[in-house]
Amino acid sequence: MKKLFIIFALLGWAVSHGLAQVTVEVTLDQNEFLPGESLPVAVKITNRSGQRLHLGEEPNWLTFNVESLDGFTVLKNAEVPVVGPFDLESSQMGIKRVDLAPYFSVTQSGRYKIVATLRIKDWAAEEASEGKAFDVVNGITLWSQDFGVPEILQGHSPEARKYSLIKVNYLVSQLRLYVQVSDPTDAQVYKVQAIGPMVSFSQPEEQVDQYSQLHVLYQTGGAVFSYTVIAPNGTIVSRELYDYVNSRPRLGVNPQGEVVVVGGVRRLKTNEMPRVKMPNEVQIPAKP
Repeated sequence: MKKLFIIFALLGWAVSHGLAQVTVEVTLDQNEFLPGESLPVAVKITNRSGQRLHLGEEPNWLTFNVESLDGFTVLKNAEVPVVGPFDLESSQMGIKRVDLAPYFSVTQSGRYKIVATLRIKDWAAEEASEGKAFDVVNGITLWSQDFGVPEILQGHSPEARKYSLIKVNYLVSQLRLYVQVSDPTDAQVYKVQAIGPMVSFSQPEEQVDQYSQLHVLYQTGGAVFSYTVIAPNGTIVSRELYDYVNSRPRLGVNPQGEVVVVGGVRRLKTNEMPRVKMPNEVQIPAKP
């Protein structure tokens, strides 16, 4: 009996010792979010156990908990889908990326904490990350307008939604412009999307076209303007930059009834740049 106890004790020491060499870390690209904004999380798993880890087969191999640090309850809508088998060799680091916004109701301003828990089936053990804190902040609504959802996005009855442009003082030192798509009463938010940084003196121009797309033109620098088109579901359709050359860029309507940018000079995108030929590709004309 004593020998059996020693064997179990040694096994327990081996498991705990191995797990101590597996670390879990939650990281965020930003520390402040608007209510309803996407909450992309990267979980870094580092294996220094000297053994290969088999992960991702069970639905609960990696779980998440979001907790309010201000004392109210965070509702969990569903389990975060993480299934996808993979092996993590010793001395390797793996990263699992997920968006937690659809699975946790983080709609009130305040401070929150995310904890990720890794379960290793082969060892019958688990390891939790340290809590990663973030803030949900309220921005300033600069403009809003109701619009009708195009027929292709509707069911059988007409649907009204609302675009809102929201300014957020991100990390105290940088202003950012967001678009929110919601129902007309803001009771249901369909999408919150960052458009980009803006200067404090910028007054965005906005116009909804015949396809219910939102066109936004605003200043991002001393002589640089950003032009963004947003679809009725809140996704970004296109982004372009215009320089203030000879005249200031502004929104207008062409003879075909399309919303366009008038004035300024559009910057070429990388895929529009002319290709520079290498010296060995240049054909030298033969001498007559």
